Amino acid sequence: MKAKIIPIITLIMFFSIMFSSCEDNTLKEYKGYAPVYLSYKDLRASVTEEQNVDLKNPGKIYFKDNYIFIVEELKGIHIYDNSNPSSPVKKSFIKLPGVVDISITGNIMYADSYIDLVVLNVENVDNIREVGRLKDLLPYTVPAVSNNNFPLGFVDKDKGIVVDWELRTIKEKVDLNPDPVPYPVYYNGGGLAYYDKSNSSGASSGVSGSGVGMGGSMARFGIKDKALYIVDNSTLRVFDITDQTTPLKVMDLPVGWNVETMFLHGNQMFLGTSTGMSIFDITSPFSPFALTFFSHANSCDPVIVDDTLAYITLRTGTTCRGNLNLLDIVSIKDITKPKSIISYSMNNPHGLGKDGDMLFVCDGSAGLKVFNTADPKLILDNLMFSYPGINAFDVIPIGKVLVLIGDDGLYQYDYSNVKNITLLSKISVVK
Repeated sequence: MKAKIIPIITLIMFFSIMFSSCEDNTLKEYKGYAPVYLSYKDLRASVTEEQNVDLKNPGKIYFKDNYIFIVEELKGIHIYDNSNPSSPVKKSFIKLPGVVDISITGNIMYADSYIDLVVLNVENVDNIREVGRLKDLLPYTVPAVSNNNFPLGFVDKDKGIVVDWELRTIKEKVDLNPDPVPYPVYYNGGGLAYYDKSNSSGASSGVSGSGVGMGGSMARFGIKDKALYIVDNSTLRVFDITDQTTPLKVMDLPVGWNVETMFLHGNQMFLGTSTGMSIFDITSPFSPFALTFFSHANSCDPVIVDDTLAYITLRTGTTCRGNLNLLDIVSIKDITKPKSIISYSMNNPHGLGKDGDMLFVCDGSAGLKVFNTADPKLILDNLMFSYPGINAFDVIPIGKVLVLIGDDGLYQYDYSNVKNITLLSKISVVK
């Protein structure tokens, strides 16, 4: 009987809170961006394969077994048979809301879908299917808005995922005595997390059951042996994918703040952050640990490495603080003591790739630039080619073919003859 009786002090506290709430809250009307939701149920029933879907808003790129995968940001993944780079063939489109990054081992693809990690079987690109999903695993993130002149409405996570914003008059119950944030709120990168744009001939038979594919320098996913790594703003998530369709979380490892990119090289992991490069030892794939941190100016910064040097691009931009646009060359001969060698001024460098002495830099609106790096201190003096007509984002060099993604589509170049780099093909964005 006692268990069913509410103590009087509890009732007093309840009514006190209720009346206090009535006094402190009211309806506020203002013009702003109201969230547009996709329910969690609909999110998890959305994975479908479609045909003849045009490339409109390209994001990150990935390559495996003569297939190129192009992420259509937050919408899905385009798949092209690239057996003949001069004439890639459109195969299919995987509708996958919220996708930004992917990674493939064997014939299993791992992809983010807003807060979920989705597992897809891509052995037959004409019959791709979802074979696993880890729910509520990734941080809750929302699309950015281009116009910060209006505030964002309150986001109710219980309603689902925010997939868009609608500018209209908003009526909300708000606290008249907010602490410490005034109302309405103008989110400028704080308070909510935002998505950011952020390696023959004849027909290919399908994605094989062996090997790991290659992503660009903007990747946040990586695979080493049986370990899958996913990094977000501040956390490295490690999974055991021995059973490929049922990833098991091994750990969440804090890795600092403002982490943007991941690059795996041998037994090291290099994380690009807005303030520097973090280096982790992954000799034991399920037990990564920090080796050192190399500081640089505050800026967005993908990183790639070869045996003894790291190449880092620093840029300004919408979500990138600082005012420097640079290419930094850093010695990692002693992996525990990285040392700056030289910095070069650039236009607005994004992704980059390297093959031998050839360094490919996506310099934003200044296009693709190809340098000879035989002498790291004379890189700008050894500009081999420049393609200024492309707003370049990221690259993957693959067997003397360079795959480049830009605002207006995907380009492929033959660089087997370094004196005559030629355009092989282009997959254009459809406006």
